[in-house]
Amino acid sequence: MHRSRVHALLAELTREHAVPGVQLAIHHEDRTWVWEAGVVRHGEPEPMTTAAAVPTGSITKVVTAATVMALAVDGDLELDEPLAAQVGGLDTLPADLGDALTLRHLLSHTSGLPSDSAGATAPSLRRLLAEEGADLAPLAEPGVAFSYSNLGYLLIGHAIEDVTGMSWAEAAAAIVLTPLGITPRLVVGPRRTGGIVSGHTVDRARGVVRPVAQSLGAVEAPAGAIAASAADLVLIGRALTGHEPGALLDPGSIKDMQTPVPGAEPFGMADGWGLGLASYGSAPSTSIGHDGTGDGTSCHLRMNPSTGTVVAMTANAGSGFALWRALAAELPAYGVPVKDHDPMPETGDPTPVPPGCEGDYDNGGTVYSIVHRGPESLRLTVDEEPFADLTFGADLRFTMRDCDTGETDQVGRILTDGSGSPAWLQVGGRLARKRALVPA
Repeated sequence: MHRSRVHALLAELTREHAVPGVQLAIHHEDRTWVWEAGVVRHGEPEPMTTAAAVPTGSITKVVTAATVMALAVDGDLELDEPLAAQVGGLDTLPADLGDALTLRHLLSHTSGLPSDSAGATAPSLRRLLAEEGADLAPLAEPGVAFSYSNLGYLLIGHAIEDVTGMSWAEAAAAIVLTPLGITPRLVVGPRRTGGIVSGHTVDRARGVVRPVAQSLGAVEAPAGAIAASAADLVLIGRALTGHEPGALLDPGSIKDMQTPVPGAEPFGMADGWGLGLASYGSAPSTSIGHDGTGDGTSCHLRMNPSTGTVVAMTANAGSGFALWRALAAELPAYGVPVKDHDPMPETGDPTPVPPGCEGDYDNGGTVYSIVHRGPESLRLTVDEEPFADLTFGADLRFTMRDCDTGETDQVGRILTDGSGSPAWLQVGGRLARKRALVPA
């Protein structure tokens, strides 16, 4: 691996994408290298260090998944039995959902549940279920379709608490983090940690960088509360490659986490999804891992199961997502064998605005709306807030130009019903059902 060239590339991309601070850690051929650049908070002199804890967002789900997989190995939980029959507090779910929903569905985002809960202020996961369980309206039957769900991981967190008698944070620390030598650091909850790196919004066009606070609710901790360094994330990744002696999980459980579930299509996010880990690329050179975004942070974890190589990057700005895309594309040429998912070519050449796509699309309590900006231009809003300008290509797929950053680095698509009419929107891996028009 060309260590000095990697460092120079990281510094160049950090400047190009206006990221205040970044960490990069690579484990390859039984050695680990760590780099950092920039500062902890824009406008202040404190430098980014290799040990600084960055809000990792959804990479937390990897720890939650590993925790529940360890409980399954011990026989405390079954992956393919209805979860409501195994843990308390799920009797509030609609009967047809409770009878069908399994941990395998939840871990692989094939539960059919909406992305988020309306009860982020609930004092506990059990209270959240008591208040909202009966009103849960799945987007699809469990096992039918991929739709990324934070709510699904809150149910996994509840199962962990019910089985262990500990809080999710205590169980994740005892079962996964502490055995790996990682100091648990959280952005929310009773075990919230001080000194967490600040996130930032970045408007590259105007040259504006602003610090932002983390807004995660305490009850949402199992889906996004962990703060960590890139070096910490490499330790997690090494434990899940299958190359480490004394790993957290047995080989069969690690394979389950790595192997894509049949029929799960995480469009725009990855090439497949297993029980807690996404897959990128195709065999024999597949990488696995997860991405995470906190408020104003972008974090990425990739592992190569064939070589044991692990790469982790943390950035304290939303523009770190574009930085990661650029970095990951270059790493193989620098002797680092990992892959990323590049969705951009999937859209094809631009096409005229297709008819019938405008309207409201529902995912739980979140409303995605496609609205006209002009005769040949569409915009996506989320809960009436501008989100992205859309450019359509082949097969009703579109690129998204972020309204805040100006970056065009994500894609979405429209799915049709049996008659060929637009029926679903999929962005960020989340499905949203088109709302029927009400006659005037």
